[in-house]
Amino acid sequence: MKVSQRTVRLELTEPLRISRSTMAARDAVWLTLEHHGLRGYGEAVTSTYYGLDAATLSRLLNGTARELARCAGPESALDALRAGDLPAPGTPAAVTAAVESALLDLVGKRAGVPVHRLLGSTGVPRAATARTLGITSCRAAAERAERLARQGFSVLKLKAGAPDPEDDLDRVRAVRRAAPHARLLLDPNGAWTPALAAALLPRYADLGIEAVEQPLAPGDPEALARLAARSPLPVIADEDAVGLDDARRLAGRVHGINVKLAKCGGVTAALRIADLIAGSGTELMLGCLTASSLGLAPAVHLADRARWVDLDGHLLLAHDPWTGIGGTDGTVQAGRQPGLGVRPMDSGAPPDEAATGPGAPGDAAPEPVRGAEAAQ
Repeated sequence: MKVSQRTVRLELTEPLRISRSTMAARDAVWLTLEHHGLRGYGEAVTSTYYGLDAATLSRLLNGTARELARCAGPESALDALRAGDLPAPGTPAAVTAAVESALLDLVGKRAGVPVHRLLGSTGVPRAATARTLGITSCRAAAERAERLARQGFSVLKLKAGAPDPEDDLDRVRAVRRAAPHARLLLDPNGAWTPALAAALLPRYADLGIEAVEQPLAPGDPEALARLAARSPLPVIADEDAVGLDDARRLAGRVHGINVKLAKCGGVTAALRIADLIAGSGTELMLGCLTASSLGLAPAVHLADRARWVDLDGHLLLAHDPWTGIGGTDGTVQAGRQPGLGVRPMDSGAPPDEAATGPGAPGDAAPEPVRGAEAAQ
């Protein structure tokens, strides 16, 4: 396999304000794997919260490229990743997720099937996605909600955690009036104390909020579980549910877990979490970071497995360099083409850089992943 990467800047249409920060842009590193004339792609985006800048991502992806060179082909590399034999221990989840994305894309293209078929799905995954509204004025939020509802969005996610909690409540009321039929989710990004959450949750329940995501500051999952036990509406863990061990600790004790591939380590890790929580009373949410359609595509291939889908990161961009998963009408759908089903908006694939030497022919296409047994 030949491995290359490229760093690009993803600008947002407008700054997105959440309780802990405001973001206007982020960098993305695109990984390209080439084998016998076919290419697979993955994307890792920078994250201040997880301490990953573009230089760090690039360095780690270069190291992973050397590991991939030891594999006979993309199929054996994918098997090794599923078995936990690569990348190296301690590799950040975002890097593992990008590598797995590129391998799935390439293996799917070699097998002539879309990624969701590799994962055992028979239908084409399709789901209504939430559309995120940042912390802003009531008027701006209402205007945006009304416009999004006209475009077909049936689920809106409002960021919360303003210094004055009444401002958040007023904004929810404004959005409810502007989009009376929309399902509303709320995400304070850990801005509330347990006492404040206990006081606010009944008021949000009265306003018709469907679920609240990570209301408490991360780091005390027991407090989150105690809050969920007495909450009048579903509580979804996000920052307190990073990987499989966190999911095991919270299964049956919160109402949902927000699985982000860049947080948990990719598709295989997400399937393990989904299998773990199945039947526990804790339901799956699929979330994302702000990224291009390339970065979101692997999660879209899992969209039919989740109760809540929040895969709108590409819709926040001023220009999405990739296309293929939809979303502008409120619905994301996996492509039917082999691999991830996404392609660059511009003609041709992204230019390759820092390519390594070619590998040997690959093995047969892997068996579909079905639940924990196949994903171990």
